[in-house]
Amino acid sequence: MKQDSNKPVGVKATLAVFAQVALVALISVQTGVLLAQSDDAAIPDLSGVWDGGFGARPVNSETVPWTSENFPKLNERAKAYQEVFEEIISPKYDCQPASSPAIQYDPYHMQVTQWPDRVMFRYEKDDQLRTVWLDGREPTSLDINNQGFSVGYYEDGALIVTTTHFMFDITGFDDYNGIPSSAQKVLTERYWMEEGNLQLTLTLEDPMFLLEPASYTTRWVPARPGYQLAAYGCDPESARASVRFYPSKYK
Repeated sequence: MKQDSNKPVGVKATLAVFAQVALVALISVQTGVLLAQSDDAAIPDLSGVWDGGFGARPVNSETVPWTSENFPKLNERAKAYQEVFEEIISPKYDCQPASSPAIQYDPYHMQVTQWPDRVMFRYEKDDQLRTVWLDGREPTSLDINNQGFSVGYYEDGALIVTTTHFMFDITGFDDYNGIPSSAQKVLTERYWMEEGNLQLTLTLEDPMFLLEPASYTTRWVPARPGYQLAAYGCDPESARASVRFYPSKYK
């Protein structure tokens, strides 16, 4: 039987058409963002497993990577925290993972995986995974966590990453100097390739504790062929047991 061409279109059919149009529009926007990245910027190949150990750079300490030349200028609040800090209150003894900017300089391996809409950094230290979103999404108040929320883009052969939405961390600056970081911490990273090595310049801002931004530059070298990230594993009881070797300055 021939259908009546003047018969009204059903509600379900109309909704289906609208859904398809919306989906096509969403895909077009996301594709446009990714194509713009591909057309306007040279995307470096950062993927692989990278060695941040002793053969790549000096081991971290109270003066590395923060030397007398780049050590941050602290405000009075930061100095007060530093004065009362003692090693036994460090959350690492309760297996809290290191955060930025410390985890980037810990002497461990790191794996980088690049996707069209994201870049993933998996750290051997503390079994941490950071996701850098390239699709233009924005963080919400639910995205506050130890590693923050990262967005990025490619520019001039480099990956530029901005991370916000950190939680307060009593040792959020590093593992050695007793300087905290606040929820206002902003991290900017620039990753690029140079002579086969993965380079990073990291800049830290935190108006709650720093008078001005501070930065360091470091590198990773290629891991040996076939290397796979090892499970870190942290037992809270064993980690806290080592605190007995640090006498408290408080009674």
